[in-house]
Amino acid sequence: MKYLLLLLCLISPFATAVVETYEFGNEVNRERYHQFIDELRCPKCQNQNLDGSNAPIAKDLRRELHRLLEDGQSDAQIVEFMVERYGEFVLYRPRFNAETAVLWLAPGIFLLIGIVVMVMVFKRQKSAPSVSNTDSASLDTDEQQRLQDLLAAADNNKDKPNA
Repeated sequence: MKYLLLLLCLISPFATAVVETYEFGNEVNRERYHQFIDELRCPKCQNQNLDGSNAPIAKDLRRELHRLLEDGQSDAQIVEFMVERYGEFVLYRPRFNAETAVLWLAPGIFLLIGIVVMVMVFKRQKSAPSVSNTDSASLDTDEQQRLQDLLAAADNNKDKPNA
């Protein structure tokens, strides 16, 4: 039973892959095809590539990709074709341009904002008066004498029994 579960765990990733029946003119196009279906996102699915999606649009895109490869289109032409039809969403790694600048720059901006906030918090904590600044060493002579009198009076009141 344990070996059967282990075998199912090993086979399950392959069970989700789509079985393609396309024939390619050469091995290079086959490799390019598999590279593209791993790197292009299914427009219908939220986070699946063309290889793992069974959506009808993914099947159409795989067929179109096969046609483009067999027509001799370059990688850049194929990517441009896919982006023109489906937008930058179809790319797992979107290109840097005015539309995707927020995606690329947002992590750095948020990191910078976090660092600025942390520096401000640490500076505020350093400038705030702490308990050690209010101890008796910072009191002048009159204040120290008054503190000693109050402490002595408190000790005397402790010794007296409650009436």
